[in-house]
Amino acid sequence: MCGLTGFWQWRGASREALRNQAEDMSRRLTHRGPDDGGLWCDESVGIALAQRRLSILDLSEAGHQPMHSACGRYVITFNGEIYNHLQLRGRLAAEGAAPVWRGHSDTETIIACFAAWGIERTLRLSVGMFAFAAWDRQQRTLTLARDRMGEKPLYYGWCGDILLFGSELKALKAHPSFDARIDRDALTLFLRHDCVPAPYTIYRGVLKLQPGHLLRMSMDAPRNAQPEAYWRYNDVVAKGLSEPLECSDAEAADALENQLRESISAQMLSDVPLGAFLSGGIDSSTIVALMQASSRRPVKTFTIGFDENGYDEAVHAGAVAEHLGTEHTELYIRPEDALAVIPKLPSIFCEPFGDSSQVPTFLVSQMTRREVVVALSGDGGDELFGGYNRYLTARTTWRRMLHVPRFARQAVAGTLRTISPASWDRLMERAGPLLPKRWRLAAPGEKAHKLAEVLLSSNGQSFFLNVASRWKDPASMVIGASEPSTLLTNEAAWPSTGDLAQWMMAMDAQSYLPDDILVKVDRAAMANSLETRVPMLDHRVVELAWRLPFHQKIRHGQGKWLMRQVLYRHVPKALVERPKMGFAVPLDSWLRGPLRDWAESLLSENRLRQEGYFDPAPIRQKWDEHLSGRRNWQYALWTVLMFQAWLEANQGVLS
Repeated sequence: MCGLTGFWQWRGASREALRNQAEDMSRRLTHRGPDDGGLWCDESVGIALAQRRLSILDLSEAGHQPMHSACGRYVITFNGEIYNHLQLRGRLAAEGAAPVWRGHSDTETIIACFAAWGIERTLRLSVGMFAFAAWDRQQRTLTLARDRMGEKPLYYGWCGDILLFGSELKALKAHPSFDARIDRDALTLFLRHDCVPAPYTIYRGVLKLQPGHLLRMSMDAPRNAQPEAYWRYNDVVAKGLSEPLECSDAEAADALENQLRESISAQMLSDVPLGAFLSGGIDSSTIVALMQASSRRPVKTFTIGFDENGYDEAVHAGAVAEHLGTEHTELYIRPEDALAVIPKLPSIFCEPFGDSSQVPTFLVSQMTRREVVVALSGDGGDELFGGYNRYLTARTTWRRMLHVPRFARQAVAGTLRTISPASWDRLMERAGPLLPKRWRLAAPGEKAHKLAEVLLSSNGQSFFLNVASRWKDPASMVIGASEPSTLLTNEAAWPSTGDLAQWMMAMDAQSYLPDDILVKVDRAAMANSLETRVPMLDHRVVELAWRLPFHQKIRHGQGKWLMRQVLYRHVPKALVERPKMGFAVPLDSWLRGPLRDWAESLLSENRLRQEGYFDPAPIRQKWDEHLSGRRNWQYALWTVLMFQAWLEANQGVLS
């Protein structure tokens, strides 16, 4: 795990100028690679590559980057891990194409593969998470590439005749040519999704390279280059659905366990201490169980807990850890510990990011880094195996809605909305003893109003967009903006599944997962110089998941059914069976309590008007309703607050 950056400058510059600028950019990524740093430049073509290294494999000088291929043709700066690099070395040897190896790093392997097979074929043969910039000295071409599922980030953009690129925006911003104008259209996407989805960024003219893509630029016409897909998630979906596995439940569980074991075993390769996050839920418990099954020593596991009711999973994680025999560490976080993280968020996330689970993710990463350098994570299981509650309800809810005329749905929605959430809560509290247990919901008023929004959906896709949106009409809030097209609104880019729930899973895997979940984990962990690995996102696991029939993912109203069967082989069912709990903090009460003054300052009407990005009216309305307790707008408000805090921290470089 490392940080990479660099630039390509056509007008030419001295070697000293190239080096000084590259060093400035690289210095902003020291947290991603505190162990070593290097740079390479060629003033004859105006290119500079820089790297910060967190040493994981081959801690010697032989792993130093930027690295040259043995033949001298390629120079690379690389971030990530190639888990099958030893197998690739064996293949090179069998073909008589292996160089004399200088060390045992995966970067040396990948650049030797470039020399033997070319970049695109190497990408297709590689198993791993990565982003890299590779310069071909023979063809005078620059290639940027990103892993299939988007675990590792890569930004790029043109500033005049200079191409800037790097693992984080803060590296690009260090270049004197960087244009820091905010993209108001991208801001509308942030308000809707809590993040800025690829390929957009918060800055005009700066993009994210999308997962599974490469960008190849030549000296002749660099600006004409367009990203190309070397792997497409929709192709995996289509192939999996057209060629499903014909097997029993037991055979399917065997296939899943075997593939997870193989992926986990490869991801446990490390020359530094390694452990795992453990929440006690299905995903992380499965990863840890299979890690422990293949390890001769207790696996180091880590979890954090909160004293607030409804937010603490530490007791469940502890029970799983005790059963598996891991070396478990847990830390109970006080509110002041979590609140102390909030001022750091604008520097940790170099563009606005509104998923509030960023706070506990940073804290568990901080604790974990005290013991290990690498941690495996259970992310990805929900999107692949049907774990989110919205998948469980999408089919049945929408099918029932189809039988109700639209005018009737509108009438019911109007009735639901006439009663405030607080009144719904009081009504349901009084009626609770008379209702069946399954009808006794937490926060019934908020759920009633969400149901009203869902009833107004015209189809299953708009139903999903409604569920996936934090602010429903963000373009009306951002002054001078219109909302750009994304995967969620571009019907031509949608996967073909024939089933709403599976369509939602495929959409989440290509949007929410890489743009929110993986960004959160990468930035929070790397801010602590911790490498995270995600076995569920090995592309072979992804491809297997889509070949499994839907009834082995969701069955009898229960998500991740097949993964549970694998887990039950290692952990008693009673230890892991409980309602799904998000990785959250009690924002609702914090915004009315210890964060109130901070939030009021950022959301003041005068401030919003002076800054000129937002229409203050809808924001102030939600803030007043939240403070009064009439509504719980914690997440919508947090999204605005995260932009405001980011803007305040970056005003010195914004125009």
